[in-house]
Amino acid sequence: MKRISTFMMILACFYASAQTIDDVLRYSSENIIGTARYQAMGGAFGALGGDLSALNVNPAGSAVFNFSELSISGSNYNRNNDALFGNTLRNTEINSLELNQVGGVLVFKSNNSDWKKIALAFNYDMVQNFDNEFFAGGNTSQGIDNYFLNFAQGQQLGPLRVQQGELIEDAYLDIGASLGFGAQQAFLGFQAGLIEPTEDVDANTSYFSNAQYSNVNQEYLQSTTGYNSRFTLNFAGQYQENLYLGASLNFHNVFYDKITFFDESGYDQDSPVQFTTFDNFLRTEGYGFSFSLGAIAKLNDNIRVGGSYQSPTWYQLTDDTSQRINSSLAVPDINFIDFGVVNLFEEYRIKVPAKLTGSVAVVFGKDGLLSFDYGYQDMSQAELRPTADPSFASENDFIANQLGVVNTYRLGGEMRFDEVSLRAGYRYEESPYENDDIIGALSGFSGGIGYSFGGSRLDLAYSRTEQDVNTFFFDSGINSSAMVNQINSHITLGYTIKF
Repeated sequence: MKRISTFMMILACFYASAQTIDDVLRYSSENIIGTARYQAMGGAFGALGGDLSALNVNPAGSAVFNFSELSISGSNYNRNNDALFGNTLRNTEINSLELNQVGGVLVFKSNNSDWKKIALAFNYDMVQNFDNEFFAGGNTSQGIDNYFLNFAQGQQLGPLRVQQGELIEDAYLDIGASLGFGAQQAFLGFQAGLIEPTEDVDANTSYFSNAQYSNVNQEYLQSTTGYNSRFTLNFAGQYQENLYLGASLNFHNVFYDKITFFDESGYDQDSPVQFTTFDNFLRTEGYGFSFSLGAIAKLNDNIRVGGSYQSPTWYQLTDDTSQRINSSLAVPDINFIDFGVVNLFEEYRIKVPAKLTGSVAVVFGKDGLLSFDYGYQDMSQAELRPTADPSFASENDFIANQLGVVNTYRLGGEMRFDEVSLRAGYRYEESPYENDDIIGALSGFSGGIGYSFGGSRLDLAYSRTEQDVNTFFFDSGINSSAMVNQINSHITLGYTIKF
């Protein structure tokens, strides 16, 4: 009978294997997913306030509210991915429905103090929805055997064998715990028959491939689910007539699942290996914290300026991973290594760099407004922690060399016709990489409409972003990658009530 096994890997194994620049970028990216009004105007609210999702840009914005409010928003997310691999283009499209924003603000007015208003606000926002999927398939000259050879060279053959009386799944977990991720991958390649030792002795450290080919066909499916959510506690005040000051505490909650399915075929007719499958599952859970400070000033009846500081976000995360592999040369009990055999890892930390935002808005009385935000974030300062660990230190050096300053530009406008408001927005965000061939710049537009019932308001928004991302199938040993054109669109409906 098959057993489900788990094992806690030692700290050294964990740091030597799992976290990379991709993890840093995953939790540093933020989509504009908030109230429908906020989305429709491209998130350009740094000098405006008066919207619960605007607290994400400038915490002084809650003091702009004239009345206490409650707001709730839900979105339909559409992901449309074109993946180019080799000369083959594949399209994948998925949809999901989420409650993405809930919040409220309490406004206290005073006529006997320089502090005209005090506001207390809370808000839940979906920072990032990880629901996504893409499929890539095509021909390449580099097979999956290179992945396993990369890890196997230099590893002694003895530990890669299953000992007498030992279950293969326990051997898989034990070698990961004692020798690390690289040895564990070499074990999989050897037990699957993809690689062979040059000498059949335990001390052997040299290996060759059993796969013979000039080109192979690879198919790769990646599916992700989860979210990065943020709960904000906010305090702000209006000083005299023209100055608003605020501060927020932000609490993140992270849940992320990634499953990948990899199939390879098309070997030479006389190749000992005729097919290979290799699937991986990752689950990440954790939490994060940041704080923000901000100010908005009215220069006159029409012009407002704003500035805010978003502290670094400090995440504490845990991973667990599972794998499964098969081939035409695999040992008979290879299927006992499956997604029920789980590698558990120690907690690790990620620091996402601070962000500065400057904003200006022009308000045309009750007729409408224009707003512009500029954001600055130096992604080369991102870190995996503890920084004293040699593997993390090496990856942090790589991050510092590969990533750079991200400049973000947001523009939004609104026109009002009695009870009806028409809105539009534009967003442009530079690539976090110095080389934007890896991840391109993100651009997007949005629009929406709102209707005021006096004491409440109904808002509808549509937003669309597009970005090219070069996605590698595996982190090392094989350079197979798909250039994925990601088009993400949201339709959001929100309701706000004043009291």
